[in-house]
Amino acid sequence: MRPPARFAHALKRHGVEYLFGQSNPPGLTLAAQDLGIRQIGYRQENAGAYMADGYARSSGKVAVVTAQNGPAAALLVPGLAECLSASIPVVALVQDVGPRARDRNAFQELDQLELFKGVSKWTRRVGVAERIEDYLDMAFIAAASGRPGPAVLLISMELLADKEERAPGARAACLGTYPLDRVQADPGRIAAAAQILAEAEAPIVYAGGGVISSGAQPELRLLQELAHLPVATTTMGKGSVDETHPLSVGVIGYFMASRGMAKFAKPLITNADVVVLIGNRTNQNGTDSWKLLPRNARYVHIDIDPGEIGRNYEALRLTGDAKLTLLALNAALASRDLSKRRRARATIESTLAAAKSSHREEIAGVTQSQATPLRPERFLSELEKRLRDDHIVVADASFSSIWAANYLTARANRRFIAPRGQAGLGWGFPLALGAKIGNPLRPVFCIAGDGGFGHVWSELETARRHRIAVVIAVMNNAVLGYQKHAEDAALGRHTDVCDFLPVDHAAIAEACGVRALRLEHPREIAGVLEEALAAEEPVLIDVLCDPNAMPPVPVFAGLPNY
Repeated sequence: MRPPARFAHALKRHGVEYLFGQSNPPGLTLAAQDLGIRQIGYRQENAGAYMADGYARSSGKVAVVTAQNGPAAALLVPGLAECLSASIPVVALVQDVGPRARDRNAFQELDQLELFKGVSKWTRRVGVAERIEDYLDMAFIAAASGRPGPAVLLISMELLADKEERAPGARAACLGTYPLDRVQADPGRIAAAAQILAEAEAPIVYAGGGVISSGAQPELRLLQELAHLPVATTTMGKGSVDETHPLSVGVIGYFMASRGMAKFAKPLITNADVVVLIGNRTNQNGTDSWKLLPRNARYVHIDIDPGEIGRNYEALRLTGDAKLTLLALNAALASRDLSKRRRARATIESTLAAAKSSHREEIAGVTQSQATPLRPERFLSELEKRLRDDHIVVADASFSSIWAANYLTARANRRFIAPRGQAGLGWGFPLALGAKIGNPLRPVFCIAGDGGFGHVWSELETARRHRIAVVIAVMNNAVLGYQKHAEDAALGRHTDVCDFLPVDHAAIAEACGVRALRLEHPREIAGVLEEALAAEEPVLIDVLCDPNAMPPVPVFAGLPNY
């Protein structure tokens, strides 16, 4: 068997169904195609990496993205950086200059080991046929084990051109799903955590994206009910609990100013005496620059990565997989006296019910607004009425993520995906395409600003060519909103590239053969959404939005139009 076929057979063994690639390395791609592995041809490598990211997040499988050496490989860097920060398992198979041509100024030669060093868990080069299966297995193990993340395997062009037939390596393991290995935290510490929670006066749980990566939603929901605990989430953790539950706080972090969904519940967080962190990096945005969570509280931290525990808040260390560790914690709690927690439940529920009622009153003006250009909150309030409980909602970075976090509800099996690892613009639409490929039977709705969507217009053709039926709403306000408003708030003025000329995104979509709807007035929202959601093809909604609409970020609160 020649090297390209050996790579393809190893990929098939790991359950790989798709290569997100632009036909490079071509021999490997053709060999994979012969085995039924389908190529999803992106228009640019950065979008291909984002598609692979969305596929991995939504499917529970390790995604594979491929690229040519040189500038194509360099375009993978931002996507892999997001995967590294957000703990998403992706294997990048990158064509590499062969040893005979290396360090001779070969075509598109680049030191790719150095290129990927800062954006991957693991980067290696395979140059001999005898090690193909070994190295590919190592890449999948690196991506899917421990804290998941990207692994990069550089593949020599000389190796791929080798015509000698050899027997493949004798490996049989399937390593293409994650978490690959589940480990449970120390039982003694789990018992200690259970006792702390049973005795706590005002505990709260703060769940991050690690809950969802672990598939620990059922165990967290049981903990919430069993121990009568209020649960808040990060943006990436949204969906780990049902936000309609009477003990659910919603998404917290740095956007809890006026009209923020958890604004009125903030005392539950700041007055907590015990904080349970689960799969939570305690990053800057999720902690409002490390000011939101109480410093005098006692912390219990569950995380697969021991380096995250105690990074910002010294804690009882429960190093392990969230699902297994929560399962054990629930068992330990079941044998404790939880009467104290039970007695506190009614007060917590009453507090949260009042907070949610106050929030509904505070946002009524924008969610029922008849103004044009449209308020994003009005559009999202109409969307919320029409989303299915199994919808996958994908949001781009910047305002889009904040709108979705605050104005759409996590309920039942609804899933939310946002690029919050690095929070770069342009991820939304490709993430949604990858999510739909990974979940063809679930509806996918994407929200992106016009600034972010401008990075990836070309992938409209990809959606049409591959028949990827997602709905994308482009919030078209002709402005880089976060940039402009943050500059105005901090500096009293803004730089001169924050405003765009008008762009007809519907016309762009139609030019690509994609169905397009243009939305200009509140009275049109219901009909447009119903038409888009009923379609079985990709649809773009060009939503003409108010450029002065700002989400609940405290720094914006002093601006005249807030």
